[in-house]
Amino acid sequence: MVSKSQIKLITSLEQKKHRTKMGLFVVEGKKGIEEVLESNFELHSLFTSQDIFNASPEQTHLISEVELNKISRLKTAQIGLALFKIPISSKIEIEGITIALDGIRDPGNLGTIIRLCDWFGVETLLCSLDTVDCYNSKVVQASMGSITRVNINYIDLAFFLKENNSHLKVGTFLEGQDLYSSEFPKDAILILGNEANGISHDIEILVEKKINIPQFSNANNTESLNVATATAILLSEFRRKENY
Repeated sequence: MVSKSQIKLITSLEQKKHRTKMGLFVVEGKKGIEEVLESNFELHSLFTSQDIFNASPEQTHLISEVELNKISRLKTAQIGLALFKIPISSKIEIEGITIALDGIRDPGNLGTIIRLCDWFGVETLLCSLDTVDCYNSKVVQASMGSITRVNINYIDLAFFLKENNSHLKVGTFLEGQDLYSSEFPKDAILILGNEANGISHDIEILVEKKINIPQFSNANNTESLNVATATAILLSEFRRKENY
């Protein structure tokens, strides 16, 4: 059975201020929970309608599907919901390609970008303070467990870029150089901007190399690329160039 205090806690974690205060975030679904359980993230409590997870009995609460549906944020609850402790941020160490996000607001975009970092071996993801919280449940869901394998840091991005002299600062702009004819060093910070407004002025003035993903169609009314799609193309091209 789920107690009223447990329901209150789970519900409160929908808001960032409560996630920060309690140091907890929510993971739903069998695959997502299993991925995080296998990581070094610490489990707080697990609510499940099926006793199939490799978690301690003291932290596992077997509940009915009706109860699970009451606490789930999904349209259809998926076997389990778990609370994990938010890890303490470690010192930022960047090597090779690093992604920096300037004001990304869509949870699905951030979750997908985290997955892309994991896929392309990008160990560090830098996020401006106004980027959506990576422990937002929609971000966690979209990251598909990759959130446990990427070092995500929320920082004063402009200050960090001013202080960093080890990596070329690369930004995506419509007037930038064609991605496919550009050369890049092994160590680069790839900056991507807000979905509606792109890279902010405070960050743009710190960019050392502007690049652009060329459009091959002649249609003038084609929407600009989704930021997560652009990230996938850029990382793929960066990695391809490393091998030539």
